[in-house]
Amino acid sequence: MKYYNQILLFFASIYCLSSCSNNNESSQPVLPETGDPVENQTANTNYAPAFVGQTRIGSVTTSTPISIEMIASGLDKPWGIVSLPDGRLLITQKTGTMRIASNSGELSAPITGIPTVNSAGQGGLLGVCIDPNFNSNKMIYWSFSEAVTGGNCTSIAKGQLSEATNKVENVSVIYRALPAHSSTLHYGGRILFDATGNLIISTGERSDLATRPLAQDASTSLGKIIRITTSGQPALGNPKFSQANALPELYSIGHRNPQGIALHPITGDLWQSEHGPRGGDEINRVEPGKNYGWPTITYGIEYGGEKIGDGIQQKEGLEQPIYYWDPVVSPSGITFYKGNKIPEWENNLFIGALSGQHIVQLVIQNNKVVGEERLLASENQRFRDITQGTDGALYAITDAGRLYKIDKK
Repeated sequence: MKYYNQILLFFASIYCLSSCSNNNESSQPVLPETGDPVENQTANTNYAPAFVGQTRIGSVTTSTPISIEMIASGLDKPWGIVSLPDGRLLITQKTGTMRIASNSGELSAPITGIPTVNSAGQGGLLGVCIDPNFNSNKMIYWSFSEAVTGGNCTSIAKGQLSEATNKVENVSVIYRALPAHSSTLHYGGRILFDATGNLIISTGERSDLATRPLAQDASTSLGKIIRITTSGQPALGNPKFSQANALPELYSIGHRNPQGIALHPITGDLWQSEHGPRGGDEINRVEPGKNYGWPTITYGIEYGGEKIGDGIQQKEGLEQPIYYWDPVVSPSGITFYKGNKIPEWENNLFIGALSGQHIVQLVIQNNKVVGEERLLASENQRFRDITQGTDGALYAITDAGRLYKIDKK
């Protein structure tokens, strides 16, 4: 009997090991087939990435037949785009008006009633989002560069779209990112609603060497991700920063010029795109209370070629980007693809690239980039923002005033 029991235990252990091995294998994601990296240009630096796959990941190619159509070309420097519940698209124009576009590209007359924007440099009417209860309250929220006492700042306003959809009414400015500064650069400028009904906004550090260190200063709102209520107050549950006089609206710090934010459709995590200097464009998964390093650590250098600060890329207590580019692609607006219309795109991140003049697809698995594709490169356009419509198609706007529709054939 003792020998028989030993035999049973032996086979039971073999079965357990086999089952555990099979379970582990089946729980691992199936990695896409990748080729050589899509980036083949010489990097600006010889900085080493912090981990394998942090930059120049292998290329992927979409196998599903897709159609690419320019459906409009009459926009005036569009900057932000969001899908309305009825399927139309609300688009901001840098000079200070909005337009509504149909899925086939018909454009409305400019929507007026928006406070004056300072459209010099990188400023103007920037990101836009709609209230979760838009069908009933018609509320719109947007980011814009505003001239105030002391200079310019990134401001957040809200208002109601009129019944005729030709103007915004009952407008109020609910938040200003301070201190104001004379620079007309690095406003950040994206805005979205989180799952709790609060607003998340991105601000830049305004580019000037004098304001650059403020990205590390929690008593200012420059170079930050900020989380506020729809009335502009700090949202409940925001992280607490240890610095004295830290602002209660801060969500994360240490950003340069974040022009894209999006929520992962499965995890709900906040992801962000950020312009680097010469090299060092970043994709970050933003966690509350974390410091993303700028300008203390960076994978880029000054435009003139000098190192930034101590020229370091890693430091304890500072977060690493999930992915970075060198040379830059200038990542702007971002969106995650949702739905199974094109199954291989499910939960992947799509990014409008300005200097890169293409749309990036990053294949994301377990919070890591495992593949990269460049779409629409032959269009030679600076892609400013991208969103997914209610019809499942992707819609992208360009600085030259074009609206593209990307869909399954």
